[in-house]
Amino acid sequence: MKIRVNRDVLAEAVAWAARVLPSRPVVPVLSGLLLEAGEDLSLSAFDYDVSARAVVDADVAEEGSVLIPGRLLAEISRSLPADDVEIVTEGPEAVLTCGSAEFGLVTMPVEDFPTLPTMPPAIGAVGGGVFASAVGQVAPAASRDDTLPMLTGIRVDIEGESVAMAATDRYRIAARDFAWRPAGPDLAVSAMVPARVLVEVAKSLRGGEVSIAMGDGVAGFESVGRSTTVRLLDEQFIDYRARLTSDWSIRADVPVTAFVNAIKRVALVAERNTAIRLSFTQGQVLIQAGGGDIGRGTEVVECELRGEDIQLAFQSQFLLDGLVGIESDLARINMESPTRPALIQDVPGDGAPSFRYLVMSLRQQ
Repeated sequence: MKIRVNRDVLAEAVAWAARVLPSRPVVPVLSGLLLEAGEDLSLSAFDYDVSARAVVDADVAEEGSVLIPGRLLAEISRSLPADDVEIVTEGPEAVLTCGSAEFGLVTMPVEDFPTLPTMPPAIGAVGGGVFASAVGQVAPAASRDDTLPMLTGIRVDIEGESVAMAATDRYRIAARDFAWRPAGPDLAVSAMVPARVLVEVAKSLRGGEVSIAMGDGVAGFESVGRSTTVRLLDEQFIDYRARLTSDWSIRADVPVTAFVNAIKRVALVAERNTAIRLSFTQGQVLIQAGGGDIGRGTEVVECELRGEDIQLAFQSQFLLDGLVGIESDLARINMESPTRPALIQDVPGDGAPSFRYLVMSLRQQ
């Protein structure tokens, strides 16, 4: 194999594909990036659960393939000078040259690299910005505890032109609805996609249109020459919609930016795992934290309250995760009592809110 490729193009593609490389591969070849040169250059990574493939333009003098340690190639690629990169296979080495810099990288046997899963059939597409926004809103509510795999995923329900995403870690539920373009009418699909994979896909495919594919136990995402497949989780999930609907007797509309900044400031004196206390009265919300060995903090933010005065307490980061997902200028906080969860949502215009975030309140000391 002998190729020449733009340094920035190579570095970006290597970094994107290398993000799925396992930190502790079960077999050595899974730590490698597979480079295949034909009409263009493709770079692939696979850990049996997630695959990533990027295709870039390159001048191919000799076709071929080579398996190179992926993390090392990523570090080298981003440190190279601003010049074209030439990669040539010579026996057991892949010789990488850029300007006066030269690296001889020991390769791994290509024949031992597992076959990447086939991309399942595409079922529709959505703008990368909308997709990234939706994933960014719901993913913080997914659990990081792998002992309960269902809670580490994002539930995706597709019906016709509507997509619903939701995640929960038992202490909060985040849900987002958005429109997309299905490949056919009367489409109905449900899947549990690992949240960490969707987050990485959303970050990298923000710029273009994202094609979504679903097959037997596998989901695929593709945009601008980059594709990812992922093995789906078990489809079991809670009936989250029923928990997001209630007759709330108390409602407060607060300016998002001022409220978030105030919570962050007051939380500086909150000891670990202690609550942020919110006291809603007519015209304002009082934010309080601390009072222990570190100190205390208070701040007032204006709000429009409908209903009785109420005081609740929340874990500060859980509260912030919901508020930063609000895309309107005002956040609506729906409440019932100090011991029940609160529902944070966009302040809707003519239609229903697209983002909803239910968070449990804490027992106040």
